[in-house]
Amino acid sequence: MDPAQFATAYALSTSAGLRPFLTLALASLAMHFGYLHPSHTFAALDSDGATVLLAGLAVLEFFAEKVPAVDHALHAVHFATKPVAAAILIGATDSALVPPGDPSLQYALVAAAALNALGIHTGVAALRGASTVTTAGLANPFVSLIEDVLTIAATLLAVLAPLAGAALALAVTVALFFLARAVVRSLRARTA
Repeated sequence: MDPAQFATAYALSTSAGLRPFLTLALASLAMHFGYLHPSHTFAALDSDGATVLLAGLAVLEFFAEKVPAVDHALHAVHFATKPVAAAILIGATDSALVPPGDPSLQYALVAAAALNALGIHTGVAALRGASTVTTAGLANPFVSLIEDVLTIAATLLAVLAPLAGAALALAVTVALFFLARAVVRSLRARTA
């Protein structure tokens, strides 16, 4: 098993935890141009129709994330969509990760990717909630734009330089952990 494939999987699942439709659209585009090779089960992600549909959803997601009230509703929906997007991405690329005839490893990788995306989403939602409370939502579009840039960078690196993509994904994960921890401590201090 190639470490670069695991790095790609980690970076893609982390990106899905930030922006599921943008990550899926970029991965579909990478599949379309031969940079990622989908497993047979998920070969439809390589199609023109899937690429166009996912790009359209990514554009909608981009603009919806810039409106404070809409972005909070979208985060509630993303509680389910982000882990599913990560599972789809790992399922689509697992042929390079999982030896034939080992479905337990495949299921474990898909579950780990889904949990990673859910953890990233939790940190993003905490950060966005803190941004809304402390800036009345005025900083949310800027936070959202940073998330967009990180998603694009991590996804492109996952495809073109997997170890660098995994390093960026790890940095995002650690930063979100400490930011979410600071938010929780701040909220506890206010209620005490």
